[in-house]
Amino acid sequence: MLSDKHLRTIVMSLMLMAATLSATAAGSTKSGDFTVGKGTFLLNGEPFVVKAAEIHYPRIPRPYWEHRIRMCKALGMNTVCIYIFWNFHEQREGEFDFTGDKDIAEFCRLAQRNGMYVIVRPGPYVCAEWEMGGLPWWLLKKKDIRLRERDPYFMERVRMFERKVGEQLAPLTIQNGGPIIMVQVENEYGSYGEDKEYVSEIRDIVRSSGFDKVALFQCDWASNFTKNGLDDLTWTMNFGTGANIDAQFKRLGELRPDAPKMCSEYWSGWFDKWGARHETRPAAKMTAGIDEMLSKGISFSLYMTHGGTSFGHWAGANSPGFAPDVTSYDYDAPINEQGAATPKYDELRRTMAKYCDGQLPAVPKPAARIITIPKFTLTEFAPLRLGIDSTATTRNTVTMEEMNIGWGSMVYETTLPGIATPSLLTIDEAHDYAQIFVDGSLIGMIDRVRKERTLRMPPVKRGSRLTILVEAMGRINFGRAIKDFKGITGPVTITAEEDSHVVTYDLRNWTVSRIADDYATAVRALKAAMKSPETAKISDRRGYYRGFFTLKKTGDTFLNMETWGKGQVYVNGHPLGRYWSIGPQQTLYLPGCWLKKGRNEVIVLDITNPKLTVCHGQAVPELNKLNVKKTGTDKTAPMLSAMKPAASGAFATGNGWQKKTFNQASGRYIAIECIDAHDGGTTAAIAELYVLDRKGRRLSREPWAAGYCDSEDAAGGNHTVDKVFDLQESTYWSTKPGDKYPHTLVIDLGSPQDITGIEYLPRAEEGAPGSVKGFRVYVY
Repeated sequence: MLSDKHLRTIVMSLMLMAATLSATAAGSTKSGDFTVGKGTFLLNGEPFVVKAAEIHYPRIPRPYWEHRIRMCKALGMNTVCIYIFWNFHEQREGEFDFTGDKDIAEFCRLAQRNGMYVIVRPGPYVCAEWEMGGLPWWLLKKKDIRLRERDPYFMERVRMFERKVGEQLAPLTIQNGGPIIMVQVENEYGSYGEDKEYVSEIRDIVRSSGFDKVALFQCDWASNFTKNGLDDLTWTMNFGTGANIDAQFKRLGELRPDAPKMCSEYWSGWFDKWGARHETRPAAKMTAGIDEMLSKGISFSLYMTHGGTSFGHWAGANSPGFAPDVTSYDYDAPINEQGAATPKYDELRRTMAKYCDGQLPAVPKPAARIITIPKFTLTEFAPLRLGIDSTATTRNTVTMEEMNIGWGSMVYETTLPGIATPSLLTIDEAHDYAQIFVDGSLIGMIDRVRKERTLRMPPVKRGSRLTILVEAMGRINFGRAIKDFKGITGPVTITAEEDSHVVTYDLRNWTVSRIADDYATAVRALKAAMKSPETAKISDRRGYYRGFFTLKKTGDTFLNMETWGKGQVYVNGHPLGRYWSIGPQQTLYLPGCWLKKGRNEVIVLDITNPKLTVCHGQAVPELNKLNVKKTGTDKTAPMLSAMKPAASGAFATGNGWQKKTFNQASGRYIAIECIDAHDGGTTAAIAELYVLDRKGRRLSREPWAAGYCDSEDAAGGNHTVDKVFDLQESTYWSTKPGDKYPHTLVIDLGSPQDITGIEYLPRAEEGAPGSVKGFRVYVY
């Protein structure tokens, strides 16, 4: 019989052996190397195909980090890919935080302990449907700043941030015995501009931050990667489910025939926007693309493998226009929002198993059970005005940034002149959702999502009090519009007819107050209401609500918000994110690790009047319940038969951009009449459109709005007409299956323009399904 001493020795030896094997699996403490070879990546001199899973640490509660990493490992992935979110770590200028849920070094160490390598994407810009694309709001306190350019102040702050990232992660590169094998320089810059000097400076900053030996790369789309491609960086492509993979790498193969191929973002699904249907992508197409890439030795990173949740105020907004993203970042990914395997996960795992040496690891058990919470009522109330923490008097309106606040709401108040007739209020512009009151009575709303700027006003008495409550949603995260100031960004005027003359009043002398979006502000307001209960006895129910529920056991759940209007939720001090009754998201993911046995606190900030102040926790999310109708087919068809076309002809077959020029035509609207298809079918599809001005340059699509279309496949994948100008080459407008040619779409350019041509992009899949052959263009 072995002695206790011998048993302890054997156990310790086995534990040491297990730890050694685990570390060896992915960049052990022994230094290694990851380089670019001929046609392949080389890991310690041996060919290596990167099979990466994109996951985002801020979108996952820290107690669940390791579970999500292990879920990726069980899929057959060998790497995790992460963005570093600048504004998450430096929420106030000069105050850096890499602790707790921001401990990126620990996240990378967890990956290594679970046999995974790491790809780091430190920006400074990351997009990711994240507030301002990861750039900090306080940059906008310098109103003339040039973002993502060689603006001295911007570059100074980038240098400081990347140095801090280097302090955390440079010791964890593979050369130092860590798991980090690649680091990205900037992010999809070809979709923003053309400035190799700027990209070169970012490269130099990244290198000087401690990443001088690790492999550096840059990613872009096949259509624009040469704009900013640097000779000394690895080039990778980004594209989505269903894309023609050979076509995506064709140009790269011509320029660098010996370079390894990698899809650095292979989009598994898509993100959701408030007021639009939930996005999904077919599992079969996703797995077919991965199967093809692996069969050809092409590396990839699956964006997203697990999306998670944009907790609090971190969800961004898409552009052109303003299309705020919902709180859930489920993304129709193989691992869903709460970290569970989906049918898409199972199908992908079967595909990945074909390219795995040995057996795949077992799928981990869920990190938490799923529970329900019976309906409970939030009975405590504090008016919204009790959340005000700072007030200023200004001649003109000021932005949220000028009031030194990043997230929340603003209240603008002034007195009105006497106007005896109905008038028109114009706010230029309200970012993002404005409610207008006269002497405390709600007059109406101005919604930036709907491109609204004006509101009809009733007659008012001289001295009446005008109040404008503006709630800020996420800042735009893609395109040139990322310089997205919040609050009221320009003048406010009232125009009326008086004595047969049109008079415009430029409103001045404002009292401006700010309301921060945070838990501390909510608690302070509720405490103030308890001290003065009479303040809560008002008809306006915009404000803070608090209630409690009791649990015998904890677990993940989904908080139902269907009886509420618009606002934010905090549970036990944790911000769950935004809700909005318009949908499609009607529940908020509530992680069990943020709950406790016994009494739990819920605070809801609702900036509208909720129908009922009740909540309950349900076992499944509701991500696809839309309470507004948004379709181009509802609008009036143009009388094209009475117009002369500005151009007609035929597009070529196949993938890739095509340009058609014609004699100058002028108008606010452009209609594309699709006559027939190259494949002889009934479906028309267009991925992207640009309109050319009198000098042949692309017009800005920022002011564009979807006009009429005769058919759109809204139910079959959100293939709506707005997809032709959403800056995303992988999304597209498509007609309903069975609807016959000809097909027509109309775009409102926002103002009259002189037009000399169009640029057209068919779908990215092989054969360009639904690509248009004959066409006519009308401008009116």
